[in-house]
Amino acid sequence: MPLFALIDCNNFYCSCERLFRPDLRRRPVAVLSNNDGCVVARSAEVKALGIAMGTPLFQIRHLVKQHDIVLFSSNYGLYADISARVMASLRAFSDHLEVYSIDEAFVDLTAAQADLASYGQAIREQLYRHVGVPVSVGIAPTKTLAKLANGAAKRFRQCHGVVDLSQPERQHRLLALTPLEEVWGVGRQLGPRLARLGIRTALQLAEMDVRFVRQRFSVVLERTVRELNGESCLELEEVPAPQKQLVCSRSFGERIETYDELRQALSQLVCQAAARLRHQALKAGIVTLFIRTSPHDTQQPYYGNRASTSLGEASNDSRVLLPLALRLFDKLWREDLRYAKGGVQLEGLCPADQVQPGLFHSPQDEGKGKQLMQALDRLNQSGRARVYFGAQRPEADWFMTRTLLSPAYTRSWDELPQVR
Repeated sequence: MPLFALIDCNNFYCSCERLFRPDLRRRPVAVLSNNDGCVVARSAEVKALGIAMGTPLFQIRHLVKQHDIVLFSSNYGLYADISARVMASLRAFSDHLEVYSIDEAFVDLTAAQADLASYGQAIREQLYRHVGVPVSVGIAPTKTLAKLANGAAKRFRQCHGVVDLSQPERQHRLLALTPLEEVWGVGRQLGPRLARLGIRTALQLAEMDVRFVRQRFSVVLERTVRELNGESCLELEEVPAPQKQLVCSRSFGERIETYDELRQALSQLVCQAAARLRHQALKAGIVTLFIRTSPHDTQQPYYGNRASTSLGEASNDSRVLLPLALRLFDKLWREDLRYAKGGVQLEGLCPADQVQPGLFHSPQDEGKGKQLMQALDRLNQSGRARVYFGAQRPEADWFMTRTLLSPAYTRSWDELPQVR
């Protein structure tokens, strides 16, 4: 019988912020979204205050002051680094691992020769010792049940962060306690349809006839029903699925009103997207540019638009992608508007070494261009230099307002914590 463990970091963004600030261990902590607009991560103390995910900051200013809530801007670089450390530590327990999200991973424990609850506690202890981030562990014979077990490990204190659902009787008890909407794969549209049939708990869903489910709903829901009954239908995806598109977009910290400033901001995003393509050894065949004003701005009409173009030969060369994007920008630009967001979407992605050459393809020019882009990336990643195109202005601060940003603890020597 296969056996999966879902390891999920507790309040991950808040845990990362507390990692270098032990004085915040028991204080309420919240992390804000782009431009410090809404709450996107909450410590247990903030959740206890009834502050919901996505609550705008201006609505809870009184609670922040009353309960001395510590706020942080989103520090995505820090969170990515800590996530990489968590995943690296998990590989000590199994060679087979699926990174499901920045703070979640499925691990194959089929070969584990130990008491499973104790093994789960060993995982928690090692991750806390090696990385410093608290996690919850759910263990079960299917990924869907492991997801439910992990939720129970977070919810019930007496479980001490680990729930083992390897036994059918324990599965049955938890399914009876679990509302339908907490089942992995049951979305907002599917939930009401099932509720109209009297299906309100995970157990009731598990007891449905799989043939009826397939005919009335879909093979996807049938798979969920089988998984709830202990039949493994979802394998570990150890190799990520091929990426279909790459999006690089930003909400601007302040509204942009001039042609030159918006052009420079979008140029910066296009070059960032091209660098990400090169880092992932991909090339793109379609470039889409988009801009929009704020839908909440009552002082002007809303405007949002996008334009696309195809490349004759897929590329990740900034010198190719940037001029195409700027021509698209000229089609999108409208005067007398205050723009709130813009970005670039690259599609038709393929491995860089599998591109079909165009009619006028020159291997010599391609080799020189590749060397030039590699040199550009090395200089910009080293921290010793900034090399950029004339259309860019990387020193300008159009992008996210992050007035509460924590230091770059893991990325800058100058911002390392000092011990006295």
